[in-house]
Amino acid sequence: MYGSLFFLKGLLLGFSIAAPVGPIGLLCIQRTIAYGRKSGLVTGLGAATADGLYGAVAAFGLTAISGFLVGQQIWLRLIGGIFLMYLGAKTFLSKSAEKAVSSVHRDLFRDYASTVFLTITNPMTILSFAAVFAGLGLASTGGRASAAFMVGGVVLGSALWWFSLSGGVSLLGPKLNRGSLSAVSKVSGAILIAFGIFALASIPRNGK
Repeated sequence: MYGSLFFLKGLLLGFSIAAPVGPIGLLCIQRTIAYGRKSGLVTGLGAATADGLYGAVAAFGLTAISGFLVGQQIWLRLIGGIFLMYLGAKTFLSKSAEKAVSSVHRDLFRDYASTVFLTITNPMTILSFAAVFAGLGLASTGGRASAAFMVGGVVLGSALWWFSLSGGVSLLGPKLNRGSLSAVSKVSGAILIAFGIFALASIPRNGK
């Protein structure tokens, strides 16, 4: 019963963390429209996997790992920002979106891996999880079982959001014409590039 409470807290937390539309959400939407629901779903599951890893680091108190990641935030943000700009440019310049909807997209692993990478390159997520976990009472129990239940809830909650988003967008995709698909690609690409620029601009100067 006690473990179920922590699982439910994690479920709600994972869903609420995933729900705001950011760069991963845009990628999920764009890939669902361009390549189908499966591509959008695995894109989101990549983010859910990374959230689970960061949640585990925060929940189990792996201070050496979290300290290292936070200490390397300059390089991680630099790499993540450049990668976001690359994905944005690739999306913006894409000219085959209208053909991709009816084609078989076989590179699902790359869709998954790219979002794991993008989420991992934001080390401040660890601090967010640590603060929220403490606020939800996990820190006061110190139990590994409670931590495991909460991390499991986070992963499932995040996955539920991506399942819902990719499913909803996939229903809309067939109704879009060639012009609409091109517009989605250009707008998504431009916003992803903007996210990348913001990530680079937010890199601490002189290590501060």
